[in-house]
Amino acid sequence: MSKKKILIVEDEESLLKLESILLTSKGYEVRGVANGQAALDVLAEEKPDLVLLDIMLPELDGFEVCRRIKSDEATRNIPVVMLTAKKSREDMAKGEKVGADWYITKPFKSAMVIETIQRFLSR
Repeated sequence: MSKKKILIVEDEESLLKLESILLTSKGYEVRGVANGQAALDVLAEEKPDLVLLDIMLPELDGFEVCRRIKSDEATRNIPVVMLTAKKSREDMAKGEKVGADWYITKPFKSAMVIETIQRFLSR
């Protein structure tokens, strides 16, 4: 069985490394990028099994990246998990509106992130 691919979109380098190590240790193939445009570029060339997406990003924010993923026929079925410090009801509602499949707020528990990813990838 081939490894499931996860695209992490996180502009904070230490968090990107932490998330990458965590997911790699669980057997996932991980690709990390630091901004929204880079995420869309990766999605255009390869289809990850899941996107772990921060909201506060340089250039395009996570809401716009998610909206574009979900409005593109080729990528709309890829689960998008928002992983962000933005935890207001308005932000969560906006995440839902642009098509996010799940919303996890920082600081997060690693076990919760792994559990959420496994739930989406076991479907």
